[in-house]
Amino acid sequence: MDKPQSISIDNFIKQFSSTFSGQTGLLPWEITGNLTAILDNLILQLDTDFEVRDGIAIHKTAIIEHGVILKAPVIIGENCFIGANAYLRGGICLDKSVRIGPGCEIKTSIICSDSSIAHFNFIGDSIIGRNVNFEAGSIIANHYNERADKKISVLYKSIIIETHTDKFGSLIGDNSRIGANAVLSPGTILEANTIVNRLELIDQLK
Repeated sequence: MDKPQSISIDNFIKQFSSTFSGQTGLLPWEITGNLTAILDNLILQLDTDFEVRDGIAIHKTAIIEHGVILKAPVIIGENCFIGANAYLRGGICLDKSVRIGPGCEIKTSIICSDSSIAHFNFIGDSIIGRNVNFEAGSIIANHYNERADKKISVLYKSIIIETHTDKFGSLIGDNSRIGANAVLSPGTILEANTIVNRLELIDQLK
C-alpha cells in the first residue's frame, strides 16, 4: 500500500523536517520505530555544547535532578529540565527548553521545544510538538494490551491508515493541551492547538 501523502508531520509541528531533515517523507510510526538508529546518527553530529558519554548526549545548560534514569540513546537539548526520578528509555530526543516533571516515564519519543510533561505521566512511542503541555497523570498509551489483534491503526481525515506495528502512541500538534489524567489511546493523531479535557479518553477508532 502506498504511503498516505496526507500525513506530513510539518503540518502538525512547524519545521519538524528542518530538525529531522533525514526523515522527510517518513510517517510518524516509521520514525518512532527507527528512533534508536536515527538518534545514534544525530548524536554524531552534535557540537561541543553537548557532553556525550555512552550514547547519552546532554547539553551543558540542561538540569537533571537526582534519581533520573537515562538509557541510551538519549539527546537532552539546551535548557531542558528533568525532574527527580524520571525514567527515559528506548530512544529519546528532547529539543530546547523541554520540561519533564518528577516521576515521568518517556519511551521512544521526540518532544519538541518548549513542551512540558508535568509529573507522573507516561508517553510511549510518540512525537510531541512545540509548546505542548501535559497536566499531571495524563498518559499516551502505545500498545493494545486488551486486544487479540494488537496492530495499531490511525484515523486521519476520515481515513483509516494501518501502521503495521503494535507499538505507536500519538502524533500531537503544536500548542496542544492535555488535561490531567486524560488518556490518549494508541494511534491518536491530534492537530495543532487541540485541547483534551481532564479525565477524557481519546479513542479515535472506538
